[in-house]
Amino acid sequence: MITTDQLRDAAALIGGARRILVTTHTKPDGDACGSMAAMSELLKALGKEVYPLFLSPVPPWYQFLLPDPVQVLGREVSEQDLMQDRLGPPDLVILVDVNSTSQLPKFDQYLRQARHPVLVIDHHATSDGLGTLELVDPTAAATGLVVLALLRFAGWPITPQMAEALFVAAATDTGWFQFGNADSRVYRQCADLIDAGARPAAVYGRLYQNFPYSRFRLMLAMLNSLELHFDGRFALQYIRRADFQQSGATYEDTENLINECHRIGKVAASALLVELEDGRIRCSLRSRGSTGIGAGSPIDVSRIAERFGGGGHKMAAGTFMPGPIDQAAEQVLSDFAPYFSKA
Repeated sequence: MITTDQLRDAAALIGGARRILVTTHTKPDGDACGSMAAMSELLKALGKEVYPLFLSPVPPWYQFLLPDPVQVLGREVSEQDLMQDRLGPPDLVILVDVNSTSQLPKFDQYLRQARHPVLVIDHHATSDGLGTLELVDPTAAATGLVVLALLRFAGWPITPQMAEALFVAAATDTGWFQFGNADSRVYRQCADLIDAGARPAAVYGRLYQNFPYSRFRLMLAMLNSLELHFDGRFALQYIRRADFQQSGATYEDTENLINECHRIGKVAASALLVELEDGRIRCSLRSRGSTGIGAGSPIDVSRIAERFGGGGHKMAAGTFMPGPIDQAAEQVLSDFAPYFSKA
């Protein structure tokens, strides 16, 4: 849990900084984008020079959270620009929804040479201890709710735009309140965000009824690859580079596709292997405890992800693996086999 002293120190760190660089993990999800948007809006309201930087493109369905043009490392901002502080040397770097070097490709090199303090705001249990000061609450359903706790403590105003961004963070990391982490605390916090100006119906439409046709073509390719193992309790799915070319979809379109197989009643855990252009395999892992291996006994997929330098949550994690994709599949099946042999 986060202490009052930590919240006080974080507020003081932000208050004493003039230029602040804010970033999050690669392949930003709703929690990352929502937390980034809310923090950027807050810092501007506090009179700070803010430099939001993404490490990979923002999915189109989250761009409504970010009214200003999004800067992406390797696109609008070169690695050399970053390393030489051409954005303007910051007094503070804030990492939201991330505390692992494996989720900060190329930016981790900048952190190693940086002399300024680093504030981590996160809710993942896996950690490389990247912060000078860390606000980390693994019991929080989303990093956006840790941001909310900081705002409340410091007495900083929550604008409707910030409230909506934080609502997106909470809603997406709870599967629109379907996952087990959607406890009473989440509902109370989200009620407060609605009172502050968040519009759930409008948000739902933008997030889940606004996809391009190419994403559905990519999902069809993934579903056609579906394999069930261990008496149907484990689902393994693939997206190969050719699938992107044939569908016209992008890497961002893979977000949350892994969850589709959990509509199958017996599936207790799953993996989605995505073949990247550089030959690596992005491995997303999901688990649930209500079926397959016994209620209340979910597989902790973060432990499997950690073996390859990744991490995440007990029920949702990810990592990068070396290719080829068939070899990665064999490794994943081998890692999950002991869990299902216990059932």
